[in-house]
Amino acid sequence: MKMRELEDRTGVHRETIRVYLREGLIPEPARPRKTVAEYGEEHVQAILAVRRLQRENRLTLAQIKAIIDGEGTEGRVEASAFDQLEQLVAHRVGEDGPPVIIASLLDRWPYAAQDARTLASIGILDIIETEQGDALSITCAQLVRIWGEMRQAGFDQRLNYTPDILGFYSQAADFVGRWEATTFLTRVDGHVAVDDAAIMVEHALPLMLDFFGLLRQRAFFAHVEAIRAGTQTDHPGDMTMALPTVP
Repeated sequence: MKMRELEDRTGVHRETIRVYLREGLIPEPARPRKTVAEYGEEHVQAILAVRRLQRENRLTLAQIKAIIDGEGTEGRVEASAFDQLEQLVAHRVGEDGPPVIIASLLDRWPYAAQDARTLASIGILDIIETEQGDALSITCAQLVRIWGEMRQAGFDQRLNYTPDILGFYSQAADFVGRWEATTFLTRVDGHVAVDDAAIMVEHALPLMLDFFGLLRQRAFFAHVEAIRAGTQTDHPGDMTMALPTVP
């Protein structure tokens, strides 16, 4: 497609698109001739990803570029942004994107390497071997950063808070993710076009992360109160999960 169609598809003015190109946030177009530029679906999706990161996560172009280049950012980034960032990196470079070298995290999070190994051992993340050393995907690096912030808040070995207790989160995430995927596919199959379904998912995932987070917050304080009152009847370690059927 030409620039005019790209503007129509994304709702973004060509001068803004050119800024994204100059900053290296979206892939270069194909140039069959010196004065001709051709864009594809990957450009549409990359531009929309940048816009969502700007609007929904309040990231500047400099912050977006720093994160996809593996440099991190001083500002807090919502977890839901990182799936969009990995998608953006994939479109930008035509692969899974540049990994974040674990050693680059150590100045701010001294236990990053140890935590990454522990989280890898319980299946929460994967460590990538590179010529520069062990590395993580953008999302996995954010998981390590989050646990580093938990340590800074006091959740450390002193209270026997170590990353190996997080295996339950992996099970819970798989449980919720399978239920959501099964429910979604059952509802939309044969009713919604694939492109429209993709747009629905892009909007729904951040919303449902917030929704589930609020539910967890309510449950946390309810259980704290029940435990202190002596009315809690079960133990978290005794709970098992079974995937519910979709009505």
